[in-house]
Amino acid sequence: MTAGVPAHAQGGGKTDEAKEAESAAKAEDNVKALRAESAPKIPPASLPLNPEDIWDLDLSTGGRVRIQLRPDIAPNHVARIKELTRQGLYNGLKFHRVIAGFMAQGGDPKGDGTGGSTLPDLKQEFNMMPHLRGTVSMARAQSEDSANSQFFILFLPRMQLDKKYTVFGRVIEGMQYVDAIPLGEPPANPAVIVQASIESDGKPVPAVLTAPPPPAPSVADLNAPLGGKPAAKKPAPKKK
Repeated sequence: MTAGVPAHAQGGGKTDEAKEAESAAKAEDNVKALRAESAPKIPPASLPLNPEDIWDLDLSTGGRVRIQLRPDIAPNHVARIKELTRQGLYNGLKFHRVIAGFMAQGGDPKGDGTGGSTLPDLKQEFNMMPHLRGTVSMARAQSEDSANSQFFILFLPRMQLDKKYTVFGRVIEGMQYVDAIPLGEPPANPAVIVQASIESDGKPVPAVLTAPPPPAPSVADLNAPLGGKPAAKKPAPKKK
């Protein structure tokens, strides 16, 4: 045995190569774990419908727009929408900025794009949800943390807004009433939110938007010739 060199039983220790390989494997595992933690979490495209997270906008364009709110990606913005809705702030407000092929913007008590609620502005909650047709996102001023009460609904996808504005929901029903909102900045005849509500509160569509059913056709209507009025009856011949 060479003096000064420790003795090892056969197979009782690790070679330098084995130690290096083990260290390299651990380092690789650590890198993978860090990458997984830092990778953006992509939210699901949709969630099971929950009445507490459905925002109903009854529009003067003819009916109810149902919007699924997403507290999983923008909890503070969804909480703000619910709070202001239950305060009645959105009732009667108009869509003051509506651009063809882009979006309809509303939620401003002043009606000119410069107003908001009395609550403080919100810190941004930018997320991975894309700006698609029907996406509902918060409007803001130049500051990223200046969203308050105003929102916009997209007519068509606008991906350049992604991660610059907070998406908090998407239309799931009634998009035809959004498409019918008059255009303009401001529109000459602006559409109005007749009533905003959270679906779990159970508010019905306002009567002003509920058209009565058409009357049942009469026998004369059923017997009328197609494409015109029924032929006039000839007067009975006079008796001599």
